[in-house]
Amino acid sequence: MQNYVVMGVSGCGKSSVGTAVAHALGGQFIDGDDLHPPQNIAKMAQGQPLTDADRAPWLEQIGQTLCMQQDVTVIACSALKRRYRDIIRRAAGQQVTFLHLSGTRQVIESRMAARTDHFMPLSLLDSQFAALQQPSQDERAITVDIDQPFDVVVAQILTQING
Repeated sequence: MQNYVVMGVSGCGKSSVGTAVAHALGGQFIDGDDLHPPQNIAKMAQGQPLTDADRAPWLEQIGQTLCMQQDVTVIACSALKRRYRDIIRRAAGQQVTFLHLSGTRQVIESRMAARTDHFMPLSLLDSQFAALQQPSQDERAITVDIDQPFDVVVAQILTQING
């Protein structure tokens, strides 16, 4: 059994891509935003970036949730820094592949501006890009450029997973 974390800055398409990948793999999708403690959501909704102390219990919860699954599971989680991904891997207690949805600030900004149903304000985008550390060669990760049609993004991920 394999678990995946769809990662990237807010607005890159983690939920929609994660749902499609999970469906194609016959697994389940979990939105990591649903695992945030209420105080984190309130803080972000007020335009305040989370601190590492705010994130730590959430990242542990992401990993523990992966650990408890019996089937292929895809969780959306920003996982912007290497140490965040390390927390998730450690808490999961098993192999995790990160699916990095990579895009330019301009692409992400246009997507975020079009959203009306999300707690993350556009004002936090710069802090997301400042925090982003690309996955290293020694991490199990697949990186895909999101500046292409949705179906192509999903197909490229599936090709690399099944490759």
